[in-house]
Amino acid sequence: MPAKLSLISRAATQESLESVKFVSNVEDAVRHADLAIDCIPDELESKLEILWLLDRMAPPKMVIATPTTHLSIVDLASCTYRPDRCVALAIDPRAFMARTVDTIEIRTTQITLPEAATLISEFWQRLGLAPRIEVAAEQI
Repeated sequence: MPAKLSLISRAATQESLESVKFVSNVEDAVRHADLAIDCIPDELESKLEILWLLDRMAPPKMVIATPTTHLSIVDLASCTYRPDRCVALAIDPRAFMARTVDTIEIRTTQITLPEAATLISEFWQRLGLAPRIEVAAEQI
């Protein structure tokens, strides 16, 4: 296991687990969230559905991050009311689960707010990964 992924202390892990709450619907899950990361298949229809739900039920400040290896963050973000708060995570879920990665590529749009990029970068840094931001060339 790479050393980077073992940097999270037991205290931090326990603190994180204590903050986990189980809810029965999307609205309750995102009501006070600053960041939402979906865990659904990398298929356009599925991504659009979850982005639609998150976009309409979450507070305006929330950043939406969606893992995808082939969908355009520009296209996905343009389907929301918060295209400036949507980012993509270019990550192979198998490599992530096998803990063979120590960096994560964050894909943003040309209109992504700096605070949105900072929030998602700091999140991954706290998990022991080195974020690398890449701005999409296409425009919304």
